[in-house]
Amino acid sequence: MRIIISGGGTGGHIYPAIAIANELKAIDPGADILFVGAEGKMEMEKVPRAGYRIEGLPVVGIKRELTLDNLAFPLKLGRSLWRARQLVRQFRPDVAVGVGGYASGPTLLAASMAGVPVLIQEQNSYAGLTNKVLARWAKRICVAYPGMEAFFPAEKIILTGNPVRKDIQHADTQVETGRQAFGLDASKPTLLIIGGSQGARTINESIEQGLSQFIAAGVQVVWQTGPAFIERARAAVQATGSDLIKPYDFIYPMDQAYAVADAVVSRAGALSVSELCIVGRPAILVPFPAASEDHQTKNAMSLVDRNAALLVKDNQARTTLVAEALSLLGNADQRAILTRQIKLLARPDAGRDIAQEIMKLK
Repeated sequence: MRIIISGGGTGGHIYPAIAIANELKAIDPGADILFVGAEGKMEMEKVPRAGYRIEGLPVVGIKRELTLDNLAFPLKLGRSLWRARQLVRQFRPDVAVGVGGYASGPTLLAASMAGVPVLIQEQNSYAGLTNKVLARWAKRICVAYPGMEAFFPAEKIILTGNPVRKDIQHADTQVETGRQAFGLDASKPTLLIIGGSQGARTINESIEQGLSQFIAAGVQVVWQTGPAFIERARAAVQATGSDLIKPYDFIYPMDQAYAVADAVVSRAGALSVSELCIVGRPAILVPFPAASEDHQTKNAMSLVDRNAALLVKDNQARTTLVAEALSLLGNADQRAILTRQIKLLARPDAGRDIAQEIMKLK
């Protein structure tokens, strides 16, 4: 079977796509999978690292504010559609899969024009613009949240959850390996900070301000800052003279990071929420307020309303986040409740279920 998987731009699109590809390979080891992404975006590095080939399109997003960059949008969209049609003719896919992001638009449109059946995977509780536009051509639409009939035709929707990589699903087997990898003391509590693949400035600045409080409490912090903040974080940590704070620009062994965490502070992107459900870690979610239609808050509230996570608003994080994190780490009963409730929301078979739906479209 020959399958194109398209989309990206953020880890929240890329890693579900890779998880789907892995499940397709598990079902059909001979499957030929081609990824199509956007030139210059992180999928062009992450996908080959996962062992798959990828082609790039010159597509860019259209900015919501008036800007000269938008003048290039029609030209790059046209070039991207032309290149996508080339790729579809050359690769001859049996099915095309879109996971959201700039590249999936021209790719799935080109595939549909060539008569190739299309499947969309929507990760968020509020559908992205690209997927909403593509829905009319899709045969199946796999979603992570109930109530998505507000965006898509009900007869096309299948509730699957978001696919999560197998290594994340087996994170609990990596506790000792993770402690060694991050240089942690098993007798001290550990807080994991993940602000998304690019980092989160509000979260980073909140943690930076609270470093002395974590050190005074004897708390170890595994801190993914994103590339833009890493040098500032390293300088701040060095100034403390403590080895309790471990800053990283990006954490590749996320299974080990989750394994060692007694609690997690995270943005509320769809992938992060799905991973937290799978690993069952007590979490404080800080939704990114500028996400389209405030979808991260909607993602977070799907847990908070079920007593499965805590919420700190972005505009309150600098004054309350560190105190909330220390309070959670000091309250074993609360952590136990959050762990129990968040595990109830896990969908560990999402990747396999989506892969099976893809196979049905051949």
